[in-house]
Amino acid sequence: MSGVTGGDRGTNPSPAGGAGPDPGADRGTGAERDALVREGTSVAELLAAGTVGLSALLFALALGAQFELLTMTDAVAGVPMVTALGGLLAVLGATILGFGAGSRLGVLPTEPQTDAGLVAATAFAAIWFVVGGLVGSQTLGLGLGGWLVAALAAAAVAFAATVAPREDVGSTLPAGALALFAGLVFVTGTIGPQWSWTPGGLRATFFPRFVVPTVVMFCALVIGWSGAKAYGGFGARGRHVGAHVLLYLNAGAILAVLFGLIAFVVAKGFPGLVQGISVGSGAGPSTTIALFGVSYTVVWPVSWPFLMNGVSLLADVDGVLPAIAGTVWLVVGAVLFAVPLGVGAAVFLSEYADEGRFTEVVEVATNGLWSTPSIVFGLFGYAFLIPRFGGQKSLLSGMLTLGFMLLPLVVITGREAMLAVPDEYRDASAALGVTKWQTIRSVVLPAAMPGVVTGVILGVGRIAGETAPILLTMAGGTLLPGSQTVDVIGGFRFSSSPPFVTNPELLQATSALPYQVYALVKAGVEGPINNPDNFAWGLVLVLLAVVLSFYAVGIATRYYFRKKLYQ
Repeated sequence: MSGVTGGDRGTNPSPAGGAGPDPGADRGTGAERDALVREGTSVAELLAAGTVGLSALLFALALGAQFELLTMTDAVAGVPMVTALGGLLAVLGATILGFGAGSRLGVLPTEPQTDAGLVAATAFAAIWFVVGGLVGSQTLGLGLGGWLVAALAAAAVAFAATVAPREDVGSTLPAGALALFAGLVFVTGTIGPQWSWTPGGLRATFFPRFVVPTVVMFCALVIGWSGAKAYGGFGARGRHVGAHVLLYLNAGAILAVLFGLIAFVVAKGFPGLVQGISVGSGAGPSTTIALFGVSYTVVWPVSWPFLMNGVSLLADVDGVLPAIAGTVWLVVGAVLFAVPLGVGAAVFLSEYADEGRFTEVVEVATNGLWSTPSIVFGLFGYAFLIPRFGGQKSLLSGMLTLGFMLLPLVVITGREAMLAVPDEYRDASAALGVTKWQTIRSVVLPAAMPGVVTGVILGVGRIAGETAPILLTMAGGTLLPGSQTVDVIGGFRFSSSPPFVTNPELLQATSALPYQVYALVKAGVEGPINNPDNFAWGLVLVLLAVVLSFYAVGIATRYYFRKKLYQ
């Protein structure tokens, strides 16, 4: 009634006789709106939201422990890390159980459905099957039949506890019990900092630094899902909110793992990468560049030994310059070989060839080639290319081998990108009297170029880090071969007799970053004599930077073509 009265006041005639608005009505509406906002978020919803937030925080802490940013021997306010994580997990589990009980008793305003659903019941049954089996076999010491019975019994109880009661109890009881059980295991020291487990029949030992974060992350996901459902009041809205929270936590976990891996490599490799850097006029080495018979001497203003040196017993800091140059030339040669052929094949398949048996066979073949393991391409290069290029490993053999690996993806993505160009573009061009080839060159290719570049980016990201093909076709046989950088540009020689142009540099074996990483692992050492640990991780960091640089160039190229297309 107060809303109606406020509305009546808002339409009262003004002193001038008009029906102007009453400022008091606006104030009344604003006060009512504030009251609705205050009443819209209950204490139970705030607790549920806090539970979801704490579960996300717990997940982040466990993820940090997994990447050794935190260790299980650390202490939080004087409490061991394992105990602290277990205690927080137990508190969150008890809170989840309280939400289910409060909803079932009518203390919390919710709208649960009749049951939690078969999907949730199956998931909880599988989880508790594992828990029951571990307890039966490891804690109770039961044999095969005993622990299997215990696992099946735990799974049956979890399934019944999910589908038999209402949704509020079925969504919180198995989840809360799981978190509470895991938390008590950590708090009581059953799994502590000195715990270890060697399963029978496996040559592996599990330690707390892996087991505890893994269990905590999994329980945090389950708690976050259950708490989100409680926040949504269960029912359709609760399931919607729970699904979104679970997806967000998973997506955040994936991104955190990716950034965590990069951060881990950067932290390990940065000391070796920056070792011995000096800046100043003439601080760097002098380099002589021979270009088409003319020599140029360049004195670098920066001395960066790790990126400018090779490996030498006399060097203060060993470097990876030959491997960087070999990797760059490998990718450049593969792209120059595969992209024109792949785009040309895509143009023929999409614009000239009729849809039929031939195009179907080509599509199956290209998909199969792109899925072929890289070692097969390496064996092809070893058996087919090397005998035709002097019978020895060479940079050219590696370029062509990686080019053959890249070619199927360029054909696939190029064809799909051209087929995605609307036929209206072609019809409008034909209506203007433009020839088919001019239409392809001026209309179809510019519109499809962003898709083609995307395929090239994906392909380069694969071939830049391949080891097996270059191991068989290009890399030398020593641990860290050579300290001389391959000079492809300066290696061209022109003559008046066939073949008129030669380049001996292309027919020499050289090194590459993936091969050097492989050589270090195979040798069972961290790196050369000088600062071995820094060299190994610095090498990995440089490889990662080179691959990401190729990605950056490809993304910038795609952005350029997209911007040009929509101008």
